[in-house]
Amino acid sequence: SVAVGPSPLTSHTRQPAPSSPARPQVSPSVHLKMSGEEEENAAELKIGEGFQPSAGSHVFCSSILVLALDTFALAEFLKAKCLMNCEVALILDHKYEQLQQTAEDPTTQISQVFEKSLQYVKRFSRYRNPDAVRQVREILSRYQLAEFELCVLGNLCPETVEEAIAMVPSIKTKGRTHDDDAIEKMLNDLALIKKFE
Repeated sequence: SVAVGPSPLTSHTRQPAPSSPARPQVSPSVHLKMSGEEEENAAELKIGEGFQPSAGSHVFCSSILVLALDTFALAEFLKAKCLMNCEVALILDHKYEQLQQTAEDPTTQISQVFEKSLQYVKRFSRYRNPDAVRQVREILSRYQLAEFELCVLGNLCPETVEEAIAMVPSIKTKGRTHDDDAIEKMLNDLALIKKFE
């Protein structure tokens, strides 16, 4: 009989494939509570000059970029100029009249999106008189509100302090000067404009 040696295919045990380094699990969107100074400097977020990318570091870099963009967007949102429904209604209504006067066939110049937008802001506008609209913004501007806070209050017109805080909780956050008496006076002024509009 002939002795058969071990097959070259079976003489070597299979070696496990080297495992790739685990990638850090980072949430795609990170939300941080920032102070006012941090919001102002949000756009200046930078990565150190000595940063050297390594295997898998693109995930970390992408998360840093997302965080920077989210932070910058929040800072820009807080500074953005917002309009109440009643203000948008006046602007679109004026534009609608211009289109009707200048176009030979107004129906071809006015899109459905424009018409539906105009119908929407007219339906949900609490103030229709241009003078009343101007007075509402003047009154709300006295209370050092953020633009989005001003527009929410002008659009929804809460009748009580509790309703106002429920709709815009930020007006009672720590460090703000809006006590219940100031909020109530603001709401009374708005109600007075509505009453005599």
